[in-house]
Amino acid sequence: MAILRSSILLFPSRIHFGIRHVRCAASESAAEADGGKKVSARLSMMQQILREAEDRAVSAGSEPSPKITLDHVTVSFARSGGPGGQNVNKVNTKVDMRFNVKQANWLGERIRERILQMEKNRINKDGELVISSTKTRTQKGNIEDALEKLQAIIDAASYVPPPPSEEQKKRIEKLAAVGEQKRILNKKALSQKKTFRRNRDSWD
Repeated sequence: MAILRSSILLFPSRIHFGIRHVRCAASESAAEADGGKKVSARLSMMQQILREAEDRAVSAGSEPSPKITLDHVTVSFARSGGPGGQNVNKVNTKVDMRFNVKQANWLGERIRERILQMEKNRINKDGELVISSTKTRTQKGNIEDALEKLQAIIDAASYVPPPPSEEQKKRIEKLAAVGEQKRILNKKALSQKKTFRRNRDSWD
């Protein structure tokens, strides 16, 4: 018993070092196991996003962009401002065209959501997108101009980018794997730092 006590007093650092080593090994193995799951989950999620992009591109490629007509809008007229002679003060040529995006069931849900997001600063509380036109000095010309503006918005919302190529998919997956590896290394470093601090406090 006396020999055992003397060895403990003479070599306390070895005992603490051995305990610290076991704790680090256990934490590293747990981190690797946990990290392995997260790597596969993240890559799986990335692959699912890529598949969804391909499906959207295929479905959108077979469908033409929806076309807007006067039946889908409400038109009102007002007097145009600015120069234009006496005719400006007599004829209501300015066009205010209202298009209710929320009630446009003839558009797909995805397109409606895109328009609501893209034009959120121009849509009123009733869900109406208001387009004004004073491009020409005639009502007909301004109506056509306002319809063209609305059609351009619908075309932009309907656009679906082409799916990534095989080279792009490999690059995306590689970047995701590198990012996940950095996350695991940072997690390991933080775990070792915490373990070292706990053991240092126990020495004191």
